[in-house]
Amino acid sequence: MNITIYDVAREANVSMATVSRVVNGNPNVKPATRKKVQNTIKELGYRPNAVARGLASKKTTTVGVIIPDISSIFFSELARGIDDIANMYKYNIILSNSDQNVDKEIQLINTMLEKQVDGIVFMGGKITEEHVEQFKTAPVPVALAATVDPTETVPSVNIDYEKAAYEATKFLMENGHDHPAFVSAVEETPINELKYKGYERAIVDTKEQVDSSLVIKGDYTYDSGIEAAEQFIEMDNKPTAIFVASDEMALGVIHGIQDKGLRVPEDIEVFGFDNTRLATMVRPTLSTIVQPMYDIGAVAMRLLTKYMNKEEVEELNVILPHQIIERNSTKSK
Repeated sequence: MNITIYDVAREANVSMATVSRVVNGNPNVKPATRKKVQNTIKELGYRPNAVARGLASKKTTTVGVIIPDISSIFFSELARGIDDIANMYKYNIILSNSDQNVDKEIQLINTMLEKQVDGIVFMGGKITEEHVEQFKTAPVPVALAATVDPTETVPSVNIDYEKAAYEATKFLMENGHDHPAFVSAVEETPINELKYKGYERAIVDTKEQVDSSLVIKGDYTYDSGIEAAEQFIEMDNKPTAIFVASDEMALGVIHGIQDKGLRVPEDIEVFGFDNTRLATMVRPTLSTIVQPMYDIGAVAMRLLTKYMNKEEVEELNVILPHQIIERNSTKSK
């Protein structure tokens, strides 16, 4: 039997308005009455109807979170940051997996809106005109996390990907490698393009142009890292250092090198990007760019709460600091 607010009011011999005030934490209830209502709620097992409360207040205290891959360590750390801040501000999250498929992303945005969420945190690859149109016409605010909007019109939280890739490549060059190789990404997203631009700028600083044979595209998976390493090792001019666009691919690169009987970093140095937990689980441990995934998620959620609560927002597009962390996959300078 579904216990209603009417049942609680009748059993406690108070009005439904009094029960509502107790449930919603309104201070204008006598302590004795509040205790009686709370005891009745406990005895009957009454649970407030969130949908009904949402209709009355025009808020559901829920936030839709759309991420490309729930199983990814990278996105799971972002989601944890979102969830912790959501709990702090008394919001529940509805988490959906988009597989980085544009049609599914658009569908999920509309599904979240149909569920009357108060806001959406979106993580994806390529932000299209259709995405931007959906965000602009949505009746609730949207914030992007680790996702670059080329129009810079949607609130977002990122790092400076171009600068981070530049610094990683420069690090290897200053370690004595004339032209580090790069395991880039197949998908042409703004973030992937920025990483390539950073790599290219570092190379062009000392050489006329990038040797295209030293750039191999992977799909951010471990297996594509292994395949890239195998291709590099078979080259006549095989590289002595490899910068990799993600930690997961970097693990594949390390193991691909080791499978061919070569050593990291003695024969080939490897540098990753993200600083996920994988970076300390591989041997040798991985030098990498520290992208603060948890913080990106947390700040994106806090940014969204400001828009949902109509607070003042100083920065539309927040850039968080990154850093280089040296481990054992590169030689000490």
